[in-house]
Amino acid sequence: MNLPPSVTPRAFARLAEIDAAPKVLRVAVEGGGCSGFQYEITLEDDAAEGDLVLENAGQKVVVDEVSLPFLTGAVIDFTDELIGARFVIENPNATSSCGCGTSFSM
Repeated sequence: MNLPPSVTPRAFARLAEIDAAPKVLRVAVEGGGCSGFQYEITLEDDAAEGDLVLENAGQKVVVDEVSLPFLTGAVIDFTDELIGARFVIENPNATSSCGCGTSFSM
């Protein structure tokens, strides 16, 4: 059974802090990057037809149908470290990733 991606409470809390609603945080996988695939994380006006919508307290994270198989079982989180604050994806399907964490291979 394929588990859908999940979003941590910390990521939803960050969306609430930046007052993202009514926009949605879109997480997509695109070809490219230094490892073959790269994550594209953007704020958009709304979910599209066919998107998986993950929601908590009025905040929404969406994943399109094409990206979904690449993100099976992935965890979308937010980190605030010395090197910067950003949304990160812990992807169990990635066999390797680049140092910046935005590119991966399968």
